[in-house]
Amino acid sequence: MKRQRNWARRLSAIALVASVLVGIVLVVSLLANFAQASLGGEVRITVLQLNDIYEITPVEGGARGGLARVATLRKRLLEDNPNTYTILGGDAFSPSALGTAKVNGERLAGQQMVAVMNAVGFDYATFGNHEFDLSEAQFLKRLQESEFQWISSNVTDVAGKPFPNVPRSQILTVRDAESGKRVRVGLLGLTIDSNKVDYVRYQDPFETAKAIVQELMQQRPDFIIAMTHLTIDEDRQLAAAVPEIDLILGGHEHENIQQWRLEEPGVPSCPAASSGTPIFKADANARTVYVYDLIYNTGTDCLQVRPRLEPITAAIPDDPATAKVVDEWVERGFQGFRDNGFQPEAVVATTTETLDGLESSVRNQPTNLTDLIAQAMLAEVEGAQLALFNGGMIRIDDHLPPGKLSQYDIIRIMPFGGTILSVEMPGELLQRALNQGLANRGGGGYLQTANVSQNETGNWLIQGKPLAVDAMYRVAINDFLVSGQEQGLGFFSLDAPGVKKLGEAGDIRFAVIRALQGQ
Repeated sequence: MKRQRNWARRLSAIALVASVLVGIVLVVSLLANFAQASLGGEVRITVLQLNDIYEITPVEGGARGGLARVATLRKRLLEDNPNTYTILGGDAFSPSALGTAKVNGERLAGQQMVAVMNAVGFDYATFGNHEFDLSEAQFLKRLQESEFQWISSNVTDVAGKPFPNVPRSQILTVRDAESGKRVRVGLLGLTIDSNKVDYVRYQDPFETAKAIVQELMQQRPDFIIAMTHLTIDEDRQLAAAVPEIDLILGGHEHENIQQWRLEEPGVPSCPAASSGTPIFKADANARTVYVYDLIYNTGTDCLQVRPRLEPITAAIPDDPATAKVVDEWVERGFQGFRDNGFQPEAVVATTTETLDGLESSVRNQPTNLTDLIAQAMLAEVEGAQLALFNGGMIRIDDHLPPGKLSQYDIIRIMPFGGTILSVEMPGELLQRALNQGLANRGGGGYLQTANVSQNETGNWLIQGKPLAVDAMYRVAINDFLVSGQEQGLGFFSLDAPGVKKLGEAGDIRFAVIRALQGQ
């Protein structure tokens, strides 16, 4: 009997302990849930990024790009997540074929691009170097027309002051509708100093970024995004120099890039997030765009970046309202071309091969398109022994597929045109220019030629014969190339010793049209 009472007491004690443990577990669970509810919660932000957009219509014969298609994608993203923001990583005002059309005596100069960006619904943008191709008056007018927010941290006017309504940084506050949680995003913008015009001053992008980030940190952002228009090497330097930047969304290269800077040893990463500072760039002319889901946990202060590269193709229909704006500006520009002697819709020729006008091609090696232009120039100058032009004269950055080629396609290839000159110059100067043109590979000052080659030892040949430094050569050349303004070619001008201008042969675009028509 005594033994039964002892077992009963033990069972009762065990039950009490079990009950207490269950209670503790429930309390801990409730406290954890309370802590998570009060401290945690995820906020999802979607970012749609474009960069280097010069065309409002599709490229590659209509196969890729087109801002009316981008507008449709944006609307789809907004339906999925109202916290969607569309940004530009620089370059929109110029260079554009349509932007060279003169309407009421003045070039459009990016007016069409701003109007279409407004229709798409851009939210933020930073400057690219080509924004400053415009005159100061044109540039300021484009800023005034913009319904989206420009941000620039390292570019100012000549007095060192920000341009009107262009802050050096900004805090974007985003609220999740379901949880009520808020996230504060710091934004800054940085631009490469490759277009030094008289109304613009550039500050060092890295030192500026450090200072701006310190200012932003005082406003306690949850994370910081840098919108940049720098080289990829400069973006990597930025990521290393300013680790407080969580995401770099850039432009300038014209080709899609995704890179992650590895964290320094000992620097903790967010749980479940890739380590490093991601750098992203999309393809030019909206061939692709980047879409990011940014997932921020307000309890752990963890930012997850989930990117996807989205091709813009005919599978995405045009947004009707944006397409209407595009069509209006195309017609306005085409009328401007008609008023200046072009017939933009007229078919010049029907080609049987793809013409390669990609920037990455024409600034690095000859292509079938550069050969066509050089031969057209050569045919325009009687007695010319060779032809020269700078690869940067070609601005189309596109493949022209086989088929009908219009006058507008020719304008797209060389939107700024130029006059073909007949020039006599000494062989010594020509040799120096050819050497520098080769050194300019990758840039706009890379020289495209006709009747010029190199032998196995690297010596220059003109019409298959060794270049003679003491001889004189007759050259078909575009006027800009002998202005002394091209990269590394300041010595190569009409004022150089021994150079003589013999005549002019008209607009280079009409020469290409005649060549295509076999005249």
